[in-house]
Amino acid sequence: MSASAIIGCILGILGGIIGTYLSIKNAMSPTERSFIVKATIVTWIAVIFFTILMFLLPNPYRYMLWIPYGILLPWGIVKMNKTIARIREANRKNL
Repeated sequence: MSASAIIGCILGILGGIIGTYLSIKNAMSPTERSFIVKATIVTWIAVIFFTILMFLLPNPYRYMLWIPYGILLPWGIVKMNKTIARIREANRKNL
């Protein structure tokens, strides 16, 4: 593995860690924080599973992984953002 590949992996992981930390830190309520923790755990597991499959599957199949990944990741992000918006709206109504 080349130095640039290693640096890219490290930067990607650090970006994920920083994003996870800031998302949890900036949660506006305990309910939101709890949801974000659960959502980030699911996301980390999914991304790690995808990465492992990219290394293990032979060539034609590894490229096919991008199809569900490219659909499910954006869908999951939109779903998580909508859930966070609902949690925030419920908290505003309870104030």
